[in-house]
Amino acid sequence: MKKVKLAVCGATGMVGRTFLKVLEERNLPIEEIYFFSSARSAGSTVTFNGKNYTVEELTETSFDRGIDIALFSAGGSTSEKFSPIAAAKGCVVVDNSSAWRMDPTVPLVVPEVNSHDIQWNKGIIANPNCSTIQAVVALKPLHDKYKIKRIVYTTFQAVSGAGMKGYADLEEGLKGEAPKKFPHPIANNVLPHIDVFLENGYTKEEEKMIKETKKIMGDQNLKITATTVRVPVFNGHSESINVEFEKPYDLNELKEVLRNAPGVIVQDDPANNVYPLPIYASGKDETFIGRIRRDESVESGVNLWVVADNIRKGAATNAVQIAQELIKMWSK
Repeated sequence: MKKVKLAVCGATGMVGRTFLKVLEERNLPIEEIYFFSSARSAGSTVTFNGKNYTVEELTETSFDRGIDIALFSAGGSTSEKFSPIAAAKGCVVVDNSSAWRMDPTVPLVVPEVNSHDIQWNKGIIANPNCSTIQAVVALKPLHDKYKIKRIVYTTFQAVSGAGMKGYADLEEGLKGEAPKKFPHPIANNVLPHIDVFLENGYTKEEEKMIKETKKIMGDQNLKITATTVRVPVFNGHSESINVEFEKPYDLNELKEVLRNAPGVIVQDDPANNVYPLPIYASGKDETFIGRIRRDESVESGVNLWVVADNIRKGAATNAVQIAQELIKMWSK
């Protein structure tokens, strides 16, 4: 395999630190590695494969050293500024923000679903929204087999999806302190509000799921609606997904399709209380699917319960998988 020079931008954040963990576990062929952050966090130390590295401030000259791949999780405005600079210097950026996701010139990739789109990148590849990633891992094999007509998403999203401040709001809220990140207390509460509200009454998170699903699945004709909800869970997003197909299906066959799908673990034994739970998905890279049952209100519908670690598969792991696919492509 080709050895690469790799950079992590936003190295001190929640996703940035998880990048390091996943990179260590997956043992990528890294020749040199660099860590960048804002001026505020520059000078701090991170440990990778037992060695300490000083985090550098991300600047316009950071990529003047032949870096092949940069994993970005430093926010949209940082990515908008620095991704084109990195790309112009021959680096491929895998960006975890929403800055490039809907840009028609930028691939939006979940490797289990559309790894072929990596090939047409022009120096930037977008990592989808965490809630979208686990959903499309579950839906793509079913779309290929039965042709999806309509999707109804209802999400139950962990506070870690809002970063360290979201995590702190739940920790401190359980001690009775007022929220700093969320508009209302999240402890012992449920907020039907993720990101900002749009003129049509949907939130930006809901719009992201709708638009990103269509782009990743390569089907703009899909009819999709979404309600995204923040719940008092530290880590692991859960989703109720209702799907209507154009073709009839056999339930046992559909379960087998999911069992054979890449990146999926089916946990579906309700008689023994076996179904996906965020507490067990946390720390894992797979997407867990259960509560698989026919929607009896329509001719060809199914209900799924889909759970994944939103910081790993929903962010860091997906980005590292994209990097792995790039290295494979370059090694051919």
